[in-house]
Amino acid sequence: MSVAMFYKTSSNLVTKVWSKMNFVGRMYYSYNDVDHLMRVRGQIDSMRAIALQGGGTKSIQAQHNKGKLTARERVELLCDPGTFVEYDMFMEHRCVDFNMSEKKIPGDSVVTGRGSVNGRTVFIFSQDFTVFGGSLSSVHAEKICKIMDQAMLTGAPIVGLNDSGGARIQEGVESLAAYSSVFQRNILASGVVPQISLILGPCAGGAVYSPAITDFTFMVEHSSYLFITGPDVIKSVTNEDISQEELGGAKTHTSVSGVAHNAFSNDIDAIQNVRHLLGFLPMNNTQKPPIRRCYDSRTQDVPVLDNIVPYDTTTPYDMHQIIYNVIDEREFFEIQPKYAKNIIVGFARINGHSVGIVANQPKVAAGCIDINAAVKSARFIRFCDAFNIPIVTFIDVPGFLPGLAQEHLGIIRHGSKLLYAYAESTVPKITVITRKAYGGAYAVMSEKNLRSDVNYAWPTAEIAVMGSKGAVAILYRKEKDKSNYEVEYNDKFRSPVAAAKKGYIDDIIE
Repeated sequence: MSVAMFYKTSSNLVTKVWSKMNFVGRMYYSYNDVDHLMRVRGQIDSMRAIALQGGGTKSIQAQHNKGKLTARERVELLCDPGTFVEYDMFMEHRCVDFNMSEKKIPGDSVVTGRGSVNGRTVFIFSQDFTVFGGSLSSVHAEKICKIMDQAMLTGAPIVGLNDSGGARIQEGVESLAAYSSVFQRNILASGVVPQISLILGPCAGGAVYSPAITDFTFMVEHSSYLFITGPDVIKSVTNEDISQEELGGAKTHTSVSGVAHNAFSNDIDAIQNVRHLLGFLPMNNTQKPPIRRCYDSRTQDVPVLDNIVPYDTTTPYDMHQIIYNVIDEREFFEIQPKYAKNIIVGFARINGHSVGIVANQPKVAAGCIDINAAVKSARFIRFCDAFNIPIVTFIDVPGFLPGLAQEHLGIIRHGSKLLYAYAESTVPKITVITRKAYGGAYAVMSEKNLRSDVNYAWPTAEIAVMGSKGAVAILYRKEKDKSNYEVEYNDKFRSPVAAAKKGYIDDIIE
């Protein structure tokens, strides 16, 4: 009897339980087939429910009690509503030692996938501290590597939400090899797609290196930590007593070490700032940054700019006020605002186009360049160059910071990084000299001969090898009364006219 005849003559009960599906051709299933499918679907639904619960209700509540969101809550907050597509929800670890075969949770300890942020695709991994403390297993790493590979293939940014206790000890060397696989992807993705790390809990040992390789690392105050060796290990080895917060908290890494680029008050604030940052960046190194409609007229006068720079060259002022009044709508996303405050870097828009801002800060150390300032700005410039973001530089620099410590710690080596970054960058570069532009420090700050495209000077600009007192002390060392010579030197160099006559600046602008 044919299948069609059997279908027509079967009882009503059999007819009801049969189903037909059209994939390649029409297929008919027996009662046993349907029963099997129902069991499979039940198993899938059960695994999905377990995966969505992570470490369970108690673990989730413990996470909330610490003021932290869960891995999935963080992903939903980062992505545009309803856009997250999860990968590998059912993967489980393969470890059988230490009774781990009896402790398996679908998805293991990380949520991975893709979603949209401000309408653009982003690949995301979010470590789940409620499952094995977010520790990294070989499967955990495979899931991360998969989305990183796809991000590079499709040209989309990578955002890592880190909340991990480190390598999974039960897996031994296998977890260490897994870390190396992640590091390799970080390096391959560097300069190809933007990589952003959010530290939302403790990260120790191998867990700290991946964030350090990425372009931007952000922390949460009082709940996130970064250190290679914890306080207990330090106590046993060096007999030093130190808390987690002092060792590797947000304050330490944003103001002392410079490992983190900023810190925020809670998970929500941190994630919203990542969304904001992504709005300035292109998807990858082959695209231009997004353009946003500008409501500020580019021809409007800003009279307040005439009154920011004091006539007295020794009087400090806040360079932020110049930046805010030049960019669109005073919207400035500053990078590392608490570290190396003598130089300012960050993202803004001019006429709707994303730009990178680099500026000396006369309010701190008179704007002198030291080791930390050089490294901070050089890394930022190289990021802008990799991702096609034009650079606008505001110069008010009296020189490199003098001192024995700076020389011994390698100010020459580190200062040259800033010089190299400016010289090798091929993005559009505009320089504005607001006041002092002295000596070698000016030479490494996007000077005309370092392929800066357009160099402007304000009437308050002073372009010289050094200040008048130092110059006169050398030139007229044998003269007792040097006051007249200082006046002469100021007349010659305390204006941008001499530099303009020789073509070292393109224009003197109000």
